[in-house]
Amino acid sequence: MAGTSATKTLVGLDTESVLEFELALEFVRVVEEAAIASAHTMGQGDRHKADEVATEAMRKCMDTVPMRGTIVIGEGERDEAPMLYIGEHVGGGWSDGAAFPQVDIAVDPLEGTNLCATGSPGAITVLAASEKGGLLNAPDCYMEKLVVGPACKGAVDLDAPVKSNLKAIAKRLDRDISEIVVVVLDRPRHTKLIDDIRKAGARIRLIGDGDLSAGIAAAVTGTGVHAVMGSGGAPEGVITAAAMRCLNGQILARLVINTPELEERIAKMGIQDKNRVYTENDLAPGNHIVFAATGVTDGALIRGVRFFGEGIRTSSIVMTRKTRKVRFVDSIHLSDRPDVRVKFA
Repeated sequence: MAGTSATKTLVGLDTESVLEFELALEFVRVVEEAAIASAHTMGQGDRHKADEVATEAMRKCMDTVPMRGTIVIGEGERDEAPMLYIGEHVGGGWSDGAAFPQVDIAVDPLEGTNLCATGSPGAITVLAASEKGGLLNAPDCYMEKLVVGPACKGAVDLDAPVKSNLKAIAKRLDRDISEIVVVVLDRPRHTKLIDDIRKAGARIRLIGDGDLSAGIAAAVTGTGVHAVMGSGGAPEGVITAAAMRCLNGQILARLVINTPELEERIAKMGIQDKNRVYTENDLAPGNHIVFAATGVTDGALIRGVRFFGEGIRTSSIVMTRKTRKVRFVDSIHLSDRPDVRVKFA
């Protein structure tokens, strides 16, 4: 197994001792491999292929990480996904019985499959990890979401009128509403929301995919995004919450339970109140959290995968909650040739 020396140092250590230190950069390696695999399919119009190769690369690389990992958010139930399914054991620590750290993992092997397929900006590969029980096992359904940055934390309410929330955001940021930019997924279900935002006087950035990366942008100063509103996937909401815990941002969310099948499913998962409003602390309650992402196509925060004659260049971000670190990782993956030349500038 790869990473033998690192493996030896992790045996017998508790999760808190290693998750945000030794394992954080291991997770960067995982999202890098997924990004490179999917980038090979960029612009070819096959979103399923892009997701498939990203998932395969991520799963393969995960088994070289010295941990006992469990997928709590992944590609679906076991009978729906061949790998990275909910409940699957991943990592190199399951085979020999050693006391490796236990880690819960949420993945989106390719957030923005359509973006990758069309060569559009903003596709990323994503992973969040925490100690056991540190990430909510959310059902695969829609979730109402409201995401803001640290300055607006505590000022918004998921049940408040859109205009009231926009006024509160503008006040906290010391801006006019006309200067506020809200990201909304371009979907028919958001017609009224879009109309309400425009009537309030704010500006809108409609996106075709990728509300997870938009949520991160809302929590970072200088991106030109001040909030994310609307409904998107619940699993992505949990991963966004992990990022918010690291960035001191806020997400308010509520599951959209609108079918008898979903009612039955959340009951089996132990969710008793379908109308509950979750915060980032509810969705990602872990003390130790790692969030890692690599760009597949160029985005607001990180660049996409770049291929050149001597190898491949990737741009990633890795954040940790307890140790309060945000790292940007620029990696060059050199070709395995004796005549390779490296140029940094």
